[in-house]
Amino acid sequence: MSDVHVIVPEGIDDPARPSGGNTYDRRVCDGLAALGWTVREHPVPGHWPHPGEAGYAALARTVRRIPDGAVVLLDGLIASAAPEALVPEARRLRQVVLVHMPLGHRPPAAAARARERDVLASASAVVTTSRWTRRRLAELYALPVDRIHVAEPGTDAAALAPGTPGGGALLCVAAVTRGKGHDVLLAGLATAAGLSWRCTCAGSLERDPAFAARVQRDARGLGGLVRFTGPLTGPDLDRAYAAADLLVLASRAETYGMVVTEALARGLPVLATGVGGVPEALGHGEDGSVPGLLVPPGDPAALGAALRRWLGDAGLRTRLRSAARERRATLRPWSATTADIAGVLASVERVLAIPAGAAR
Repeated sequence: MSDVHVIVPEGIDDPARPSGGNTYDRRVCDGLAALGWTVREHPVPGHWPHPGEAGYAALARTVRRIPDGAVVLLDGLIASAAPEALVPEARRLRQVVLVHMPLGHRPPAAAARARERDVLASASAVVTTSRWTRRRLAELYALPVDRIHVAEPGTDAAALAPGTPGGGALLCVAAVTRGKGHDVLLAGLATAAGLSWRCTCAGSLERDPAFAARVQRDARGLGGLVRFTGPLTGPDLDRAYAAADLLVLASRAETYGMVVTEALARGLPVLATGVGGVPEALGHGEDGSVPGLLVPPGDPAALGAALRRWLGDAGLRTRLRSAARERRATLRPWSATTADIAGVLASVERVLAIPAGAAR
């Protein structure tokens, strides 16, 4: 096998900052090493995609030190924000950009789109984590379809959650930010205040402190039924899933939604907004049954109505739990994700790179 240089945000292994992107990056790096690749990780400091001058300078130094012709896998949170460092090196290096969330899809998008477009257009290949993201990049930047590849996240096998008869143990696993829609979630929960439920929100309170503080203040009006734990990982997160009946996710945008498949791996149904790649992650069982309920984003009334259906209909709970267990059998392992990435890296490795002297 060959070498691959992987450029990731500094701190991807920090348990205080768990995210789907960090988990994906770590599992791919470890998986490539297990396949025989020599993986050379380059953590880059800064709060990407807005790292400040020091972060951009650190990235530029890192890229310049990578030898001519090398295969480079770049986390899109970094790559899409840094055309000045990457575009001039694109003919010298075989750059593959892993896009977790298109920066041009987020508001304010106009300035980000031009920068992201330049990086992706100059890359040897682009990898996305869902078919929705692939379509979105094609719409935004008219990239050739044969240069955009999909490598859906994998899922670890997990023990079935036993569930409770009433179905009232709700779990939200997401950083408390506006994008994850905790304000919408609280408003939806308020419409079911007369029913028996409790909700645990597991996720960082530091990504958007002002928003998180406001959400926690608003949650006090629900009489202690909503609990914020901060980020949970490892056995603590496993215990949270094991104690839950239903995963709830009110995101305004998602490229895939790894917590959806994490819940399904435990046989937990899902109530989520039908945004981005979430319908792909939710999927269906081998018998075609759908293991959850999807509602429009930013619609507390719709979320509340779906929650009341779940809590008030024992037959629905039984059907969705059965569907979740069916879907559990079809989830992809991380080895399949790594194999997809390895295939893309091998394909660009076979393309002759232009030596540095010819490119400048």
